[in-house]
Amino acid sequence: MSSHPVQLAIGADGRLAIDWSDGERKSHTIRQLREACPCATCKDRRLHPPPKQLLPVLSAAELAPLTLRGMTPVGNYAYSLSFSDGHDTGIYTIEYLRALPSDPR
Repeated sequence: MSSHPVQLAIGADGRLAIDWSDGERKSHTIRQLREACPCATCKDRRLHPPPKQLLPVLSAAELAPLTLRGMTPVGNYAYSLSFSDGHDTGIYTIEYLRALPSDPR
């Protein structure tokens, strides 16, 4: 049987800590999770980024600190994450979360 999350918690530092059934603990910044979103739109943006603007205009959502608004189980195989920037279409499978490296910061 593969490892699965046994505890999920947002720490005082704002990071998501995941304790796994095999005893490993991983910690991820919310930004890391958002940038690793596996939805089709985000994958496409990573593969085909828009041209860089010399003076980009940021929206209010982009200026506000990014937070995790919710993490809902999807069956027994994944979690749907909802971010403060309004993005909520990514389905993070347990295998995908497990493969994400801990953020060292």
